This record gives sequence, C-alpha cells and structure tokens, in this order.
Amino acid sequence: MTGQWISFPRLQGEVSRQAHADLPAGSYEREMGRHPFSGPASHFYHRHPPTGWSSFNGPLKPRAFDSNSLNQPATSLWDAALLFSNESCRIRTCTVKTAPDHLVRNGDGDELLFVHRGEGAFFCDFGHLDYREGDYLLIPRGTMWRFQPASDTRLLLIESSQASIGLPEKGLLGSHAIFDPAILDTPEIDDLFIRQQTEEQSRVLVKRHNRLTTIAYPFNPLDAIGWKGDLAVCRLNVADIRPVMSHRYHLPPSVHSTFVTDQFVVCTFCPRPMETDPGALKVPFFHSNDDFDELIFYHKGEFFSRDNISPGMLTLHPSGFPHGPHPKALATGQQGDRTTTDEIAVMIDSRDALKVSDEASRVEWEGYVDSWKEV
Repeated sequence: MTGQWISFPRLQGEVSRQAHADLPAGSYEREMGRHPFSGPASHFYHRHPPTGWSSFNGPLKPRAFDSNSLNQPATSLWDAALLFSNESCRIRTCTVKTAPDHLVRNGDGDELLFVHRGEGAFFCDFGHLDYREGDYLLIPRGTMWRFQPASDTRLLLIESSQASIGLPEKGLLGSHAIFDPAILDTPEIDDLFIRQQTEEQSRVLVKRHNRLTTIAYPFNPLDAIGWKGDLAVCRLNVADIRPVMSHRYHLPPSVHSTFVTDQFVVCTFCPRPMETDPGALKVPFFHSNDDFDELIFYHKGEFFSRDNISPGMLTLHPSGFPHGPHPKALATGQQGDRTTTDEIAVMIDSRDALKVSDEASRVEWEGYVDSWKEV
C-alpha cells in the first residue's frame, strides 16, 4: 500500500487485553490481520470456533494434497510435477533415483530446493556440496547444476520467478538469531569436483520463459578452477535452525521466516518447547490473513495442529476465510499435556493467489474441508 496504515486501537465488549493469552472464558480468538502478522490487526472473541462451518461450497476452500502419490522417478529436474504456481513462484515436487545425464540451468528465477528424503552429491558452477534430508539448497538464477543421488531423493522445489530469494530482516533479534549466516555452507572446489571435470560430451537444459533449450558441449562445463564473490549456492539444514519461542505467548508464524522474496515468504516450523504459561494459547490461533495464500508442506513428525496429515502431504489455505487448529488439536492444546512439538514443516505464504494444477488436483484429499467438523 501507499501511505500509512490507520492506527486506532479500540476495545469493544469482552476481550483480552493481550492477544493470544487470557481469553474470555469459553471464547475462541480470531485474528484478522494484514501484511503477514506485521500490519494492523483486530482480535475477535467468538462463542463458536471460526472454523465450525457446516458446509463449504465453491472454489474457495481449504484443500489438502498427498504428493506421495506423485512418486514417478524424474529423468530430469524439469520433469518435476508442477503443483502450484502464479506469476511470482512455481512449486514442484519430484523423486530422483539416478543421476540425470545432463545439467540444468534456470533462466527464469532462483530455485530453493528442500530435501524431503535422500542424500547424495550436488555439483554446480561453484563446486561440490553434499546434501541430506532436511537440507535447503538455494540456487541463484543462471547456475548450472546436477544431482548425483546416493539414495532415492525426494525434493520440494520452489522457484522465484520475479525476485531474488534472500534472508529475512531479524530486527530486534539481531542478525545471529534463528540461524547465524556463518552456518550457511557453500560449494567447494574439492577433489570430487575436479575429478568430474571430464572431456566427455555434455548437455545443459536451460529453462527460460518456461521453455527448454538444449546446449551441447564437447566437455563438462562444470570446469571452474576457482571463483570469488558473494553470489553462490548455499545450504542450510533444518537441524541448524533455532526457533524463536516464548513460554508466555504463542508467536505468529512470521517469526519462523527462513527465506523471503518481494512476493512470498518461506517459513520453517521446527521442534520447540510448548508454551507453559497457564493463560497462553498452546496451538496456532485462528486467523484470517487476507493478504496471502498459505501453503504448507509437511516433512516430518506429528503435526500438532492438524489431524490425518502425514509427511509428504501439503495443505493450501487460500486467503478469504479463517483457518486454525483442528478440534482434536485444540482440545489437546487446552489440556496442556504436551511439553514440546516435534513437527518439521515448510510453509510458503504467497502474496499472489496460487493456482492448483491438474496434477495436484488428481491427488487431492476431498474430505479435508470437513475435517474441522466436531465428531
């Protein structure tokens, strides 16, 4: 927006003077906010859960997809199944079982790869880097690269088609919070990288404007003997993320931001202690974030705010209606029996609406919209 948000905090009726804590007895809090939890917001205290709908008809609804059913091995990273897209990002998934016989280069945007399963070697212009489960690999636009899997590798691929992918501002937390930039690994020109520099015929499949061009070389073009600069592939593992938390206050998802662009944010939910203050919410609060579509990829663990969701599944909550924890998760949170979370999930909050592909629709769980109904 241009200009400043109007700021005039008001209180009407029965409310809590502290968001996400000490709710009026028997009430359900819903946050209606702008600009992913950092803009103006109001909190409503309802008699009934905001997700207590009896029916939901029309194209706008919460949706869930099981990407485990899309397990066809890819012979090229460009074979990855496109699941969701808009003008600013493309989200795909694939399984790589053997090393492709070519290199790839994305001329349309940066790529952020998340390794859901598997391990192996990654080769690119900048050198060699090993990868394992839970790794993020951030690949700048124009980089040549290839995988050499040591085991079946399942990937979530996030392409930024309009803007570069960078790190979030950490503000009062300081630049070393959540993860220290010094923990980011970059490729090395090591013996393994030098040994793969052969004089054999090589191909590079370049994607530009979502069309492929093949460039052939009489040698392997990953033949750098050195490089310098501050533009490079980097690697971050979820085990190196130290989530921000408060024992007295349930923090918004935005504090878990890992990577950002102008148009979308990538957050990582990692294991953390639960809130212990008697008045604090123990599960995500109901919210209507009407500026962003919310897509979550479930990687590992027990997803404490969702029922019947398993690793490899994705949920899409478009903007335009409130969402929040399932009834069972809400009841469990109110009991306060859990002391930690053990989930690992990747969330993509997109400013532009995400289009669902036909391929994703084929693996949709149609009953997800009814999973908030009390049983």
